[in-house]
Amino acid sequence: MEGLQYNTSREQLKIPEYGRNVKHMIDFAKTVEDRDERNQVAKAIISVMGQLNPHLRDVDDFTHKLWDHLFIISNFELDVDSPYPLPDIKAIEEKPELVNYSKGRIKYAYYGKSVSFFIEEAIKMKDGEEKDALVVEIANLMKRSFLIWNKDHVDDEIIVKHLEELSDGLLKLKDEDAIKDADQLVSGNTNNNNHRRKKHYHKTKKNNKNKYKKRN
Repeated sequence: MEGLQYNTSREQLKIPEYGRNVKHMIDFAKTVEDRDERNQVAKAIISVMGQLNPHLRDVDDFTHKLWDHLFIISNFELDVDSPYPLPDIKAIEEKPELVNYSKGRIKYAYYGKSVSFFIEEAIKMKDGEEKDALVVEIANLMKRSFLIWNKDHVDDEIIVKHLEELSDGLLKLKDEDAIKDADQLVSGNTNNNNHRRKKHYHKTKKNNKNKYKKRN
């Protein structure tokens, strides 16, 4: 697909073992204005990180280590209430242990367990702008994961349908246009104006095709 980039040309991850999806969710957490909601999102991220590193449960201060990694990945820009003091430079230089991914079966496995965890946390949140923003981020996370599995194409309607299925109908994307184009998700291009114009063009073109089919 045109516009796809290899990982070598993208931003280097502070702790690659957690993957790019965790990095994207931490970036999202930085944008949450309400402190209580931001703390809730941070705890959800910690849960995901723990699932990605189950073997570290045998390590002393397992949860402390996860919080250290959270702040390191965020470049110490995530302002949340941690139960532990911020890590020092030694923690930054520490090489994390390799991730042993859980082999538990989940529906639509290509989305990964992190999506399931964030869906669970979004369901718990009170209705409002922060929850809507997290649902949008989850949808984009799902599309990004789908594109890794199938680089050819993904219809946004499929992402919306799968989001509703995985949340048992409790989460609905209010604005389908909020789902980014494939090239934005893999390249980091965030020009929202071009994105919305392109989405409107494709939606209009699709609707015109449907009208034409009905006439014939």
